[in-house]
Amino acid sequence: MKKLAIIIAAGLACAVLLGGACSKKPGPIRNVILIIGDGMGPQQIGLALTYARYAPRSVVPGRKLVIEEAMQAGAMGLVLMSPEGALVTDSAASATQYATGLPARPETVGLNKDGNAAETILELASRKGRATGLVSDTRITHATPAAFAAHRADRNMENEIAEDVIRSGADVLFSGGLRYFLPQEVANKNSQAYKDLRELVPAHIELDSKRKDNQNLLDAARGQGYDLVFGKSDMQSAKSGKLLGLFTAGEMPDGIQVTKTRKSKDRQIPTLREMTEKAIEILSRSESGFFLMVEAGHIDWAGHNSDAGRLIHEMLVLDETLGYVYSWAKSREDTLVLVAADHETGGVGFSYSRYNIPEPRALMGKAFGGKPYKPSWNYVNPEVLDRIYAQKMSFNGIRDQFEALPKKDQTADALTRIFNANVEFKISSEEAKAILADETNEYYVSGRDARKSFPKVLDFKEFYVAPDEARNNLMGRAISREQGIVWASGTHTSTPTILIALGPENTINYFRGLRHSTEVGELMRQALGL
Repeated sequence: MKKLAIIIAAGLACAVLLGGACSKKPGPIRNVILIIGDGMGPQQIGLALTYARYAPRSVVPGRKLVIEEAMQAGAMGLVLMSPEGALVTDSAASATQYATGLPARPETVGLNKDGNAAETILELASRKGRATGLVSDTRITHATPAAFAAHRADRNMENEIAEDVIRSGADVLFSGGLRYFLPQEVANKNSQAYKDLRELVPAHIELDSKRKDNQNLLDAARGQGYDLVFGKSDMQSAKSGKLLGLFTAGEMPDGIQVTKTRKSKDRQIPTLREMTEKAIEILSRSESGFFLMVEAGHIDWAGHNSDAGRLIHEMLVLDETLGYVYSWAKSREDTLVLVAADHETGGVGFSYSRYNIPEPRALMGKAFGGKPYKPSWNYVNPEVLDRIYAQKMSFNGIRDQFEALPKKDQTADALTRIFNANVEFKISSEEAKAILADETNEYYVSGRDARKSFPKVLDFKEFYVAPDEARNNLMGRAISREQGIVWASGTHTSTPTILIALGPENTINYFRGLRHSTEVGELMRQALGL
């Protein structure tokens, strides 16, 4: 009797704690949708939640993000991202670990720790008869989508990754990166290749190539059964069940550009939500179910550039996309939605300071005995959130506009003018000079670095690794005291990331607690019954 009581008690505990999910693995279910916020650590989510709730003129309906609703409705956990042999990961290794459930090394895609190709969840699902898709607002050949469909020793092998992606068997591929699919001869506008492709590809996309050969991978894609689309309207009206959509030559527009053009009738580049909506429309036709990975990749780039204004917009792009996915999936019992990240980028956060301390003011309460309330530090006025959001151009866009000027006109005054026209927090000409200052790159490595000079970062310089990004980092640092924001790094940190699982209770409970990204990858496979 005592033994029976123990068994019953254990069963009740299992039912209470795990919603009845007492088997060793989740699922099976029909569909898995994995949404990856590239670079989206707790700090980035915190910035978005802070903006939504506390900005005086917040654009978020009801001041509540969908991601907050998802946190309350689903199961939450933390994910450690460490790659094989290191503490800090890059996107290639972390996405590979999600995709394969196996440890991977930084800068490799679709390979195990020994350097051998590892079957990804996309490839396995496709082999088992499931529909599959990849959607990204960066490039389809970039590290995160590549890790699910390619097997290469270096994430920068984007020409070869493009070939792998087409051979992957995915039913839907939506992103930017057309230049990795076009033959190098399109660089010659008098060539027949240029003329033929100009008839196929709409004028809003520049015809450019990064390839070192004359392979036309669009022809190869057609040979694999893909129909091709290059614009929003064609994508939305397409009837095909196998679709390759390449909407820009390189990366797709950043979040500030998306916000500015979202309601434009002439817009030809789809948003992340629109691509995701079409992908689900196609994949959900499969009677066997589907796997879909959606990447909001610009969150990472905003972090790499110390660009808080852009970061808020990028988080809202992800939230808008999650809003559609959640509304599609929440009434279903056959779908698991995971909101995850591959790492945190930048170490961003509001911080109190000794700069611009507020003036003393009287309070109504009796505790001060008629004396004014006088804080010792500046704890950051919420009004700053509206000014951060009001940014008109990303730091990358500002730098591009500056560098497009004739060399003789690339002065501190010119940078000051461009920056101050687009950002609510103004810089002086002296601050612009500091942003433009270079020094000898003491960490220069031949064959890796493009130039021997590097933007002059005065502290923690080792953690700013890309010269163009470092210039942008200096912009962010120049206005950080006005924004009340600090940045820890120009690269990634090892901060554990947040995982949100939505779906049937007996499935999502397996994603609670602390996991490693390889465990999450394995649990996704189990959920799909693969």
